[in-house]
Amino acid sequence: MTSRSTRMLMLSGLALWISIGSIASREASATDAQSATSTSADKPSTDTSWSQGLKLGVNGAIPVIVVDQFGYQVKSLKVAVIRNPQAGYDKDASFKPGREFQVVERSTGKIVKSGSPAPWNNGATDAGSGDQVWWFDFSDVETPGTYAIVDVESQLRSAEFDIDDHVFQRVMKHAVRMFFYQRAGMEKTAETAGASWADRASHLGPGQDPYTHSWLAKDDASLVKDLRGGWFDAGDYNKYTSWTARNIISLLRSYDGNPSAFGDDYKIPESGNGIPDILDEAKWGLDWLVRMQNADGSLLCVQSLSEASPPSAATGPSFYGPPTTSATLMGAAVFAYASKVLSARPEPELQAYAADLAKRAKSAWAWATANPQVLYYNNDNARQPGSQGLASGQQEMDDAHRLAARFEAAVYLFEITGDEEYGKFAEANFTSVVPQWGPSQWDAVGQEVLLHYARLPNASNVVKSAIISQFVTRMTQNADQLPMVIDKKDPYRSPMKDFTWGSNQSKATQARLYELLASFTPDPKVAALAKSAAAEYLHYIHGVNPLGLVYLTNMKAAGAENSAATMYHAWFSNSSRRWSRVSGINPGPAPGYLVGGANPSYSVDPCCFSASGTPSYKCYMSAAFSLCRRGYSPPLDQPASKSYLQFNDSWPANSWAVTEPSTAYQAAYILALSPFAN
Repeated sequence: MTSRSTRMLMLSGLALWISIGSIASREASATDAQSATSTSADKPSTDTSWSQGLKLGVNGAIPVIVVDQFGYQVKSLKVAVIRNPQAGYDKDASFKPGREFQVVERSTGKIVKSGSPAPWNNGATDAGSGDQVWWFDFSDVETPGTYAIVDVESQLRSAEFDIDDHVFQRVMKHAVRMFFYQRAGMEKTAETAGASWADRASHLGPGQDPYTHSWLAKDDASLVKDLRGGWFDAGDYNKYTSWTARNIISLLRSYDGNPSAFGDDYKIPESGNGIPDILDEAKWGLDWLVRMQNADGSLLCVQSLSEASPPSAATGPSFYGPPTTSATLMGAAVFAYASKVLSARPEPELQAYAADLAKRAKSAWAWATANPQVLYYNNDNARQPGSQGLASGQQEMDDAHRLAARFEAAVYLFEITGDEEYGKFAEANFTSVVPQWGPSQWDAVGQEVLLHYARLPNASNVVKSAIISQFVTRMTQNADQLPMVIDKKDPYRSPMKDFTWGSNQSKATQARLYELLASFTPDPKVAALAKSAAAEYLHYIHGVNPLGLVYLTNMKAAGAENSAATMYHAWFSNSSRRWSRVSGINPGPAPGYLVGGANPSYSVDPCCFSASGTPSYKCYMSAAFSLCRRGYSPPLDQPASKSYLQFNDSWPANSWAVTEPSTAYQAAYILALSPFAN
């Protein structure tokens, strides 16, 4: 992932963190906020006593029994994880499970199942979590209802959860609504956003999005463009063409794969128009990309926005970067794929929109073909002199990723046009998309595109067969894939080769690989195992992890009692008492944001350790140096999956490496969740 250290603005050798805060009134309670955003499918948690008897740590109550706090589908595998911490910040909260565990119906106290937990790996301590673990399988409990897992001897229990085939529907609504909260230039009314997160439309003032200046010619009024709309990328407010395109493709693929997962009742402004709200949300992003496309077919690479809390308080100017090959290729890909999905809708306006997108896709392809090496490294003076300060994350691609983007665009263009130019390119380059050791969590997107090509009726049968055979073979035989599941490598039931920045996105992409395996393997037993494995990665995000924490923000309204209470975000910053953290009197961040997750590569900024006499000593003598003196263990000095802290301190504490959300994380999670959201 891209480092966020570029958020620091260097002025006269002094590093300052710029934060424009707006402290609002504290009148609206968290309960009012949650009820304001509740959908018809919401079931707010009332389980305030789940933590009774548990020890407390820096991340809150230290759980001994963890479950998916939203719940499980009726016929699914259901396994509670019982934990005895041996290493890490919670090692003093040791727990010896009793011989009898019960599944108890919450409303009646009825015991519906009793049994003994089974030790994981013969009682060994897991290096990845530092825990000794037992599994309690209650898959045979299939009666819909609300339950908890109880250790009879200690009377300690899990948080409550539901068993219901529609248990993930309310989760999906909040997950998709995250994009609404991230919209730039859109008013968030009390009706749509909830009273606690209402805000005027942002970035519409003089010199802002409707009047965006060129970064390369800031004073040239003839180059001003109307680039309103789109989504804030992450905790920052910048907008990136390639990443927006990827997110839209994921949203549309989620819908295309399971339309029944999505309704028209998500309480966004377009709700009730007869179009599934996920398509309305995708169109919001597409409209911005259309504005980013030049008349010659090229697409601008990035738009830089100013930050404040709330977003409407931002007054700084907006700038755009130049067109690039990579941005234009991703524009071609998303326009073509969106044309395919939207043209199948019955609404004439969407069909007309799809036809226009098809033209835009072909125009973008033509420009990128004629201009195959136009690069721009934003916010990087070393590689692109003069670019420092234009947005934050680095959006430019290397040669391999640019080739993958061209392949993806060719596949979708071939699908909607049948033109052999695109088909021949895809056929000639399919072996370059996923490396020989893949697929892995890092190249799941490329694998998805390959398999998309393999579904096309007019694609080469030889190539289709090669793609499918290679994918199934590697997924079932690669030691880092299905064998990890079969061999029970992870006590928290979601094994993953690499645990690093953005681990929750990696969990989602790994789930997606198993969903694809379930679709393409000819072996029904492998398909069932793969689908069950995919669900375990969602359970991890929903609380089956060493923290027992739902890694989605503020989800009590959707049934999770112990969900992320804070995150790194310019709107929900630590300078805001109202939005910084969920509490009994403050609403905290908006619901449904997937945070980055445990990150064993986390570190405070190097300036915390700069020697006396160097320019960076005491972080350039900044008052923010005081953050260096705090203890950050966790996330430091922990087993990998405990490398997490609920904090949102900025530079030099750099909490964005752990708790920052991202529309990329969100889109990957929605895609992984979509097959289960009935």
